[in-house]
Amino acid sequence: MERIASFCVDHTKLEPGIYISRIDGDIATYDIRMRKPNTPPFLSNPVLHSFEHLFATIARNSEYGGRVIYFGPMGCRTGCYFLVRNMEPQQALDLIKSVLKQIGEYSGPLPGNTAPECGNYLEHDLEGAKKEASEFYDLVRHWTVEKMRYEK
Repeated sequence: MERIASFCVDHTKLEPGIYISRIDGDIATYDIRMRKPNTPPFLSNPVLHSFEHLFATIARNSEYGGRVIYFGPMGCRTGCYFLVRNMEPQQALDLIKSVLKQIGEYSGPLPGNTAPECGNYLEHDLEGAKKEASEFYDLVRHWTVEKMRYEK
């Protein structure tokens, strides 16, 4: 069986940051790597879950909302994948930074946090998600498109 692209990246060399994971025609996948792989502590499920709800909601309500395809956590709990269509890398980077800042400053109820809206509405950590977003924003606020390429 052929290895998928994300398994071809040397995770022992990855550091936290924002990376272009792959480009498939007009769809780009961004790796929002919030933790160094294979190095605890990993993101908790409740934090990732709340972060996912906030990021997806804010990104889809932005000026680029119609270009957002998917946002979701990595199974390894070191970050998330963000898929967009027809966006330049600088636009995607600016959007990611903006959403991170907004999550860190968010006040109000967690979007989609009721039993009819969410398959696991009891497992959330809004304050943890805000803290993670703020800390990661501090790390990547000066990130550039040039830094978005994986080290080989």
